[in-house]
Amino acid sequence: MPKIDNMLAILWMLSSSEKITAKQISEKLEISIRTVYRYIDTLSTSGVPIISDTGHNGGYTLLNNFIEAPLIFDLEEQISLFHAAVFAEEAGYYGGEALNRAISKLSKYSNQEQETKINQHLTSLEVIRRLSSLSMEPLLKELEQAVTDRYSVKILYNKSGGEQSKDRLVDPYRILYWNNKWYVIGFCHLRNDIRSFRVDRIESLMLTENKFNQPENFSARDFFMKNLLPTIEDKEGIIPLVINGDARALGDICKHWFLGHYLQERTSNQAVFLLEKNMIHTYVPYLLLPYGKSIQVIKPISLKKRFIEVLSELIKFHQA
Repeated sequence: MPKIDNMLAILWMLSSSEKITAKQISEKLEISIRTVYRYIDTLSTSGVPIISDTGHNGGYTLLNNFIEAPLIFDLEEQISLFHAAVFAEEAGYYGGEALNRAISKLSKYSNQEQETKINQHLTSLEVIRRLSSLSMEPLLKELEQAVTDRYSVKILYNKSGGEQSKDRLVDPYRILYWNNKWYVIGFCHLRNDIRSFRVDRIESLMLTENKFNQPENFSARDFFMKNLLPTIEDKEGIIPLVINGDARALGDICKHWFLGHYLQERTSNQAVFLLEKNMIHTYVPYLLLPYGKSIQVIKPISLKKRFIEVLSELIKFHQA
């Protein structure tokens, strides 16, 4: 058995028994008592609090407050954690400083071979961070603490650029990251309903002393997506949206966060969606126009007319 495995086994025996002797360890691991002493010395030198009692009832024990199981990552796990840190930075993760400290600890306790391998894998992956005007780390940290401790927060919130900011008392249920933006989902006392708030529109935040109870089995993901997508109210008014085109363009459209939810059928050169006619005329033209000549609308014919209207409006606007 390799040295590291033997030492882990000794740690496990020390944490599983009240007291164990060097002889008992040597018999279980089938190694010499001298080797046991050497492993015990190595563990002690590395900081493991091993207590040694001599005499008739002597043996080895661990301090009660020592971690019960050592946290050891193999090379693949270490690389995955380093990569996760790169993606977290791109998302503007609020715990970046603590994450970097954790990564530093991994580097500190990696041997030379592991460190070389990790650096090779790190240079093989790069994430381009999107531009962000303001750092939201302080707000996100406060919100996360409020969600965890279940304290209401008072926020000054700007719903949109043209409206005056309003004070709101919110019970924050979850923090959610979607499409390069952070949101807090919670109960808004002003609207007396559950709402979602973009964190970048929160101008100030104050933790209150009000405690709240979160609804059982609440899913922030389900709530957010349900409110993000228009509700189909008239089931009988649903019509097919049929699009032909380039396989790549169709693939991109079928994975779109909006249209993808209404996809019914897909072939190599055609995609069929089921939506309300009003939804098709309201949203779809602006989603499909960027694809230019790579796609062609087959049904409904009225959408083609709507395309012409939208383009005519754009031409008039830019001519003015």
